[in-house]
Amino acid sequence: MFLPFFQTLRAARLPVSLREFLTFLEGVGSGLVTYDVDGFYYLARAALVKDERHIDRFDRAFAHAFGGLEQITAQDVLEATEIPAEWLEKLAEKHLSPEERAEIEALGGFDKLMETLRERLKEQEGRHQGGNKWIGTAGTSPFGAYGYNPEGVRIGQDKSRHQRAVKVWDKREFRNLDDQVELGTRNIKVALKRLRQWARTGANEELDLDGTIRATAEHGYLDVKTRPERHNAVKVILFLDVGGSMDPHIRVVEELFSAARAEFKHLEHYYFHNCLYEGLWKDNARRWTEQIPTHEVLNTYGPDYKCIFVGDASMSPYEIAFPGGANEHWNQEAGQVWLERARTQWPDHLWINPTPETHWRYTQSIQMIHEIFEGRMVPMTLEGVDRGMRQLGR
Repeated sequence: MFLPFFQTLRAARLPVSLREFLTFLEGVGSGLVTYDVDGFYYLARAALVKDERHIDRFDRAFAHAFGGLEQITAQDVLEATEIPAEWLEKLAEKHLSPEERAEIEALGGFDKLMETLRERLKEQEGRHQGGNKWIGTAGTSPFGAYGYNPEGVRIGQDKSRHQRAVKVWDKREFRNLDDQVELGTRNIKVALKRLRQWARTGANEELDLDGTIRATAEHGYLDVKTRPERHNAVKVILFLDVGGSMDPHIRVVEELFSAARAEFKHLEHYYFHNCLYEGLWKDNARRWTEQIPTHEVLNTYGPDYKCIFVGDASMSPYEIAFPGGANEHWNQEAGQVWLERARTQWPDHLWINPTPETHWRYTQSIQMIHEIFEGRMVPMTLEGVDRGMRQLGR
């Protein structure tokens, strides 16, 4: 049953051995998780992933192998056959209060309980859609999901459609970028090379041919000379926007990230969401618990670093201009304040935007950040990256 899952993991280049797969099957067979999608996911991850660097690839393989599993409703389960009675009782505990269950069982026992449970689930499946008043979907209400409202609060929606929500109360999980992505073209690396600055540092490790010839001629005997090996001396700090409207751009951002890791010896990276605020993080899985104060980052890396922001700059204008306007938390200072501090700390700065340049004028927040960066924003195209590297290299 799970052999296709194992094959999907191997196809995704995950180092999963047959022994680990058998451990996973043993855990499933022992009943560690039953009818619990989240529990099944964590069991599979614990058994099959031995290095946290592979979690992102595992997530993608898991989603590919079991796509749609989370969409199975309790009503679907009730309509299925041969479902254990004890599990149905657990389902009843979830949807009915203890008083309701006691009353129903007194009237008709388990059969009556299951009938009432079916009715309750049918009632819960009804939903409000459209309109402009109630909490629902696809309307213009300021509360709900999949609707359009310039000052909305998005509830129960995993992706943004219009990038207009002021607050998102769901603590969504963003995945880290994979810096091992194979580039579809080497041109991104070629563009990044324009920023490299070579310097000779460290111990004598390289033959100095010209110096050896000159010294030999002067002394009349072979006099081998060495010199420090050349290293790329440029330092880069990279700020990467993740989640929300950036999800469609993950592939191209990963290509840029992978190329940067290959080209720059001194590269530091941090994640943020939508706009720069008082906290950054290195691991998206721990972004709520292990944030790094932005002031600390500003004080750690000197002005000799080249600063590059990567993001679509698409958000509510409030997130940039006002305290408390942040998408997922209450920010004491406006995002613009933090962006100005970053620009002051790192005079050589750039914003790379994956949104097509022809669309920038239609989004107010892009225009605002474009102005804050005094025009130092380029599209995430080969020409745009090349142009940006030329600006940073001046």
